[in-house]
Amino acid sequence: MTADRFRFGIEVLLARRPRWLRSERLGLVCHPASVDRRLIHSADRLRETMGKRLVALFGPQHGARGEKQDNMIESDDYRDPRWGVPVFSLYGESREPTEDMLRGIDVLVVDLQDVGTRVYTFVSTMIACLRAAAKFGRRVVVLDRPNPIGGEQVEGHAIEPEFRSIVGEVPGVPMRHGMTIGELAGLANDWLEIGCDLEVIRMRSWRRAAYRDDLGLNWVAPSPNIPTPATAIVYPGSVMFEGTNVSEGRGTTQPFELIGAPFIDPHCLTEAVRRERLPGVHLRPTYFEPTFHKWHGQLCGGVQIHVLDRRRFEPYRTAITLLAAMQRLWPMNFEWRPPPYEYEFDKQPIDLIAGTSAVRRVLSAGFPLKQLNESAESDAAKFRRLRRAYLLYD
Repeated sequence: MTADRFRFGIEVLLARRPRWLRSERLGLVCHPASVDRRLIHSADRLRETMGKRLVALFGPQHGARGEKQDNMIESDDYRDPRWGVPVFSLYGESREPTEDMLRGIDVLVVDLQDVGTRVYTFVSTMIACLRAAAKFGRRVVVLDRPNPIGGEQVEGHAIEPEFRSIVGEVPGVPMRHGMTIGELAGLANDWLEIGCDLEVIRMRSWRRAAYRDDLGLNWVAPSPNIPTPATAIVYPGSVMFEGTNVSEGRGTTQPFELIGAPFIDPHCLTEAVRRERLPGVHLRPTYFEPTFHKWHGQLCGGVQIHVLDRRRFEPYRTAITLLAAMQRLWPMNFEWRPPPYEYEFDKQPIDLIAGTSAVRRVLSAGFPLKQLNESAESDAAKFRRLRRAYLLYD
């Protein structure tokens, strides 16, 4: 792939200038990472082209400005100080566009940078936009963006229907799906029988094997705790620790790369995991002290996840192996986090994150990891087959 030929969906759209772009009124779903190759925000590009026909902005979790740190910290509606248009929160009183929000809008444009992990809520926000558009007779145009951790590797358990939530809307999708947000839009529109009038503006010159840094582009954090492409690579596994009392590194400069808790002996943990021969990764014993979130102000022992070979690295398997070791070594200290989690008040957070209760049940019972690894591999293999009809590249 030639990086200088690559174009984001927003750039392809503005180069083509379809008829609807010249006549319709638009609402834009965006966040700070909604930028072109020159780091110009999509709202600015559309405003230059359309003027006052860009009539509203919509923000997902963490806010349209990306300022909210954690889960279930809601954003308020406000008026954009530059353009004077309303900015509606889709992570507040409503997580789906309402009829009032869509009044005066002909086309809802979605331009969100996903990170390639099913629990990241921006895909659910996009699906909510598809539902609202179908309900109120609007079109949706998704401006596609790269999957920053590539489009080939697929890993993890698939969502079981009873564990659908904002961290997993579509049953059958595993933790690492290997799809772009545009491809997922088509899949969700069909699998959930939404029936939205949907168009996806494809990228130019993106290949499934490409990671974000293969494109030679600057990284803009799509949310506060995905500060680098390296974070996105480990996130499909270390996000599992959100369902436990173990810190996932929030409150440090390396969220999701640092994992630990005050009760963990780093050397005991790494020695216990070493015999599993996890591919493409080195788990370095370390200590850290979070400045906020879990265990803030307390010294935590744990590991830093160093990815040595990202094409061999299996983040989900790595996380399950760490969870099993922690539960076995510190059974009186390790805990599964209780609800609520992402607006679910009854179900266990780890079950929502994994998409299944199997991870919690198998690890709590002390059964061998082979059972979990085999079921995850089976789910991933099934999804690879099912997703083929929705792949837009290669």
